[in-house]
Amino acid sequence: MIPLSDENPVRQVPLVTWGIIGLCILVFLWQLSLSEKAMTGLFLAYGVVPAHLFDRPASGVPMVPPVLTLISSQFLHGGFGHLAGNMLFLYIFGDNIEAAMGRLKFLVFYLCCGVAAAVGHGALVPMSQVPMIGASGAISGVLGAYLLLYPHARVRVLFLPLPIPIFRIFYVPAVMVLGIWFLVQFVSAAVSSPEGGGVAFGAHVAGFIAGMVLLPLFKRRGVAYWQAAALQIFDGRTSGRRHENGSDPDRSDPDYASDGNPRSDKGPWSKPVSRAKGTPRTRKRGLWG
Repeated sequence: MIPLSDENPVRQVPLVTWGIIGLCILVFLWQLSLSEKAMTGLFLAYGVVPAHLFDRPASGVPMVPPVLTLISSQFLHGGFGHLAGNMLFLYIFGDNIEAAMGRLKFLVFYLCCGVAAAVGHGALVPMSQVPMIGASGAISGVLGAYLLLYPHARVRVLFLPLPIPIFRIFYVPAVMVLGIWFLVQFVSAAVSSPEGGGVAFGAHVAGFIAGMVLLPLFKRRGVAYWQAAALQIFDGRTSGRRHENGSDPDRSDPDYASDGNPRSDKGPWSKPVSRAKGTPRTRKRGLWG
């Protein structure tokens, strides 16, 4: 079940989210220009190596201070699939958390979650010489915060039950998407060994929990927990959507009262009201439509 988008509009441009995505892409393009030997050296120098962080660095490795690798590692990726998956999740869920916190606070929150994820992974294997890289720990923190703020938001997902060659796209609540994702990470961390290479599931779990714990310190005052899903209204006259918590509706629409709010006598499943001949109709869609 792969998320494709969410129906949770924001009013501001998510500059920090886009900036992080752009920086990760640029760093990855630079990585592609390196030889395999140079790439290995890059990961050892700028990735989080638990033994370097908790003990002493290995001799002969061009090192930056190990504590700084807690930041630098968040912008390195091991392959296109690694980068694409991380950036997809950040693109879908990051803008709402940035709006709920403000740009500067979101940036600090993001980096703190990445640090917590790396430390959590390192605590499981403090003597490991295997470098950990990737933004997934920080993004896991974003997912944890999203779960607490917008559990009812509709997420458009691609259901691809491999190896069966069929797929289907549908909407599910964010609590289902993120809950299943966290459960998979938790079980995988419990049954797999963190000693070798591969996916650092422990970092995902640590980052997710860090996001939930840190959220009260970073979110704007007045941003509520467990927000309801936004009601989408489809306007045939503009061929676009109107959101109750987004752009203002057309106040001449007979489906709205004079204050711009939806008429109380029209539910999301009701038929359009009658109009004069030639007047375009407005089609509404229910929460699970």
